Amino acid sequence: MNLLKLISLVVAAALLVPAVARTSATSKAPASDSDSINMQILRDKVKADKRLAVAQNMELTDSEATSFWPIYDSYQADLGKINERMKQVVLGYAAAYRAGAVPNETAHKLLQESLATQDADVQLVRSYVPKLEKALPECKVARYIQIETKIRAVIRYELASQIPLVD
Repeated sequence: MNLLKLISLVVAAALLVPAVARTSATSKAPASDSDSINMQILRDKVKADKRLAVAQNMELTDSEATSFWPIYDSYQADLGKINERMKQVVLGYAAAYRAGAVPNETAHKLLQESLATQDADVQLVRSYVPKLEKALPECKVARYIQIETKIRAVIRYELASQIPLVD
């Protein structure tokens, strides 16, 4: 699977977040168990496909792979925490949007949390670069950060395009 196919799959997954937010915003019914199971299956598929695309695009030697994959797994776990924070911001906005005009205080709080999440994302990358530099040549560190950045840029774009502007 090449990077373009991975990005397409990630975009499909990213489109589900705003769909869940919109559903939450317009419906008072809780998500069904089958919805939760389907979302977990999709998340697992995206993780597996992302890992495969990273492997194919990184062109790691056996020695590099032995050092890289534990760092990758740790980074993905930490990134998952940031993604969860951003999901909570989106769901918080969906709830506020559903209620009508978003109060200034709520808009400020959501904006601050969104900015804090973005800061955490940058700090996470910064904290992992030295770890990656111990395991890989600089060009491969840069390549890996590029791959992650491209994937996250597409997700952010799709997410932003699906979220209505604050009233």
